[in-house]
Amino acid sequence: MPMPWRLNVSLTLRRLATTVLILGAAAPLGLSAQEQSPTRRVPSSANELRLSYAPVVHRAAPAVVNVYAAKTVTVRGNPLFDDPIFRRFFGVPGAPGGSGDQIQRSLGSGVLVDPTGLVVTNNHVIEGADQVRVSLADKREFEAEMVLKDSRSDLAVLRIKGEKERFPAVEFADSDALEVGDVVLAIGNPFAVGQTVTHGIVSAVARTQVGITDYQFFIQTDAAINPGNSGGALVDLNGRLVGINTAIFSRSGGSQGIGFAIPANMAKVVVASAKSGGSTVMRPWLGARLQAVTPEIADGLGLKRPSGALIASVTPTSPAARAGLKTSDLIIAIDGQPVEDANAFDYRFATKPIGGSTRLGVVRGGRELALSVALEAAPDTPHEELVIEAASPFQGAKVSNLSPALADSLRLDPSAEGVVIVDIVNGSPAHSLGFQRGDLVLSVNNAKIAKTRDLERVAGQQTRRWSITIVRAGQQLSVELRG
Repeated sequence: MPMPWRLNVSLTLRRLATTVLILGAAAPLGLSAQEQSPTRRVPSSANELRLSYAPVVHRAAPAVVNVYAAKTVTVRGNPLFDDPIFRRFFGVPGAPGGSGDQIQRSLGSGVLVDPTGLVVTNNHVIEGADQVRVSLADKREFEAEMVLKDSRSDLAVLRIKGEKERFPAVEFADSDALEVGDVVLAIGNPFAVGQTVTHGIVSAVARTQVGITDYQFFIQTDAAINPGNSGGALVDLNGRLVGINTAIFSRSGGSQGIGFAIPANMAKVVVASAKSGGSTVMRPWLGARLQAVTPEIADGLGLKRPSGALIASVTPTSPAARAGLKTSDLIIAIDGQPVEDANAFDYRFATKPIGGSTRLGVVRGGRELALSVALEAAPDTPHEELVIEAASPFQGAKVSNLSPALADSLRLDPSAEGVVIVDIVNGSPAHSLGFQRGDLVLSVNNAKIAKTRDLERVAGQQTRRWSITIVRAGQQLSVELRG
């Protein structure tokens, strides 16, 4: 990862009770049937305890690469340097304002998942990069091009440029088959010291309250993961990829034995979209808003414990509506796999391929039902985008009319309508005032905002008072600005 990396500033993740740091096929591997279906057992002798992980490392390590990303940023100096006479008097060369371009570099890891040179890494490792290079375990370096970025899963796919050779690649495992206690190895480049292997066990599966990406469903491990490991491989004892190392809980910035990896089954979906030539990841659309089951809701529904995903609303004509899902239905399983909460459902549904259908286990009025939901992409109806340029609180905001596909990608209520902020220019008034991607603009100065042109028109009015109402993370917020 960029070393280290945290969420709300370009190099950090987010602070919870402690700090979460976002870290930084070859020819078939020829695994035997026994290796593909390992028997789990406790070592039975001292000799077995002296066994080595070296054969696993020999298989997987050649497919783990270093990822170097660089981007150019403009740094403004003293505004006095905008005056050409001042610059001449003090002999200040260069651009106005003492500004200049600087190169910011970040380091992470990646995993070759296809012998043609396809590399999976974390999106935050290469976010905004102008140039990306990968370095193989044998020290060779290559330029790489961006194939696909998916901020929702924090995954990205690169391709080594202009090379015809076959690269060593790691095989995907079924991450759903992992169990707590399974031994895993983490391979990456922590603190830029070079390729490093650590080992540990799976401490937990299906961690859904971490708050790192849109799809909160992580493998937790005590294998040492540190800044620079971001995008590296978490492999099982067959040398197969079970996860992409992504984050750690840490007070010090170093590993404290609590690391998180994106499950391989999510990475498979992103890689499949990249291989198909898509610029975005196509995921199925449910068309229903889910909410967590609190102890109070569980008591009201007569449940023994708070679990499952509760249907809060259903969008008409959506797959959920056509399947017969209704408000207050409780989803407890998907294709036979239990659903502990809404985050778990989102992950399992998102990893289903487009086409066909999936079976949901639902509780309605105390009775269990099985409903079949079509796996289809959200309709992406035309939605005009524009950048607000008029002097106003919204200056520098890129806004768009909502479509079902856009609402789904921004994690908004599927029935929401209106104008949403999709991007913001750094340093602009909209950025300085704290507007965020995903903010849904409802009204400005008592005028309803239904289309992007409505916001553009209101933003162009000359006024010293701004009354703004938005929806952020499901909550309606109102603010008064004067100036």
